[in-house]
Amino acid sequence: MFTDKDLEIFNKQGYLIVRSLFAKEEVQALRSFAENNDSLKESTFSKGDGEGGSIDMALWNNVDDSLFGLFPRSERLVNRMEQLTGDEVYHYHSKLIQKNPGTGGAWTWHQDYGYWYQNGLLYADKVASVMVAVDQATKENGCLQVIEGSHNIGRIDHLLTGEQAGADMEVVNAAKEQLPHIHVELEQGDALFFHSNLLHRSDQNKSTKPRWALISCYNSKSNNPFKKSHHPEYSPLKKVKDEDVLKGLKNGNANLDWLSHDRDRSASILEKDK
Repeated sequence: MFTDKDLEIFNKQGYLIVRSLFAKEEVQALRSFAENNDSLKESTFSKGDGEGGSIDMALWNNVDDSLFGLFPRSERLVNRMEQLTGDEVYHYHSKLIQKNPGTGGAWTWHQDYGYWYQNGLLYADKVASVMVAVDQATKENGCLQVIEGSHNIGRIDHLLTGEQAGADMEVVNAAKEQLPHIHVELEQGDALFFHSNLLHRSDQNKSTKPRWALISCYNSKSNNPFKKSHHPEYSPLKKVKDEDVLKGLKNGNANLDWLSHDRDRSASILEKDK
């Protein structure tokens, strides 16, 4: 669990790194599981970055008893999320980001709440994300970058460019002049917890090494969306003991309720049908 000092750091920075939260054995099992899972292969889609690269990802709302469901339900993630939000949380969605060598695309500067605000979530401090490094993340292979303390700015307008929606760069550039710009380098199994208003981005992966990451997002019971969207409303989340996570290996071809590409509208907030 987070200490009072940890929570103080999170509130100041907008993010917190927990080293070796998952054992290498666990994240290596997740990678192998993903590479051999038929549902994931069929549901992985690419999103162009406007710079000639593309990002491969799979995204899902529901959690089951496969590794895809047990990781987001693990107590080491959920309990910490409940500390950060001060409330019971439920699984909002998870995604497996697959930045492959030489082809993995960039993410523009954005806030997650810049997207989720459109989904009927009223409170930015009641929804947050955690990124688990499936591979080592370095500057060379496109690790996450953050503007430390930028969550205190509040929600920034986001504009659609190509297939990504990014934060207003006039505001981003002003924030970069006043706040630290950090490259978050992680080892396998490290976890980055971050506020929904934290500005973050990543560069293309031009290296010879992959950079995969599992990102799980949680919303609070008290922040239940006031309108329906492609992400779920509150339902109780059944936590999983840490030692039980690897039990999902036996369900290698679990048929999850995948969120298909054409229903992933969080990052396309200016679509005509909104």
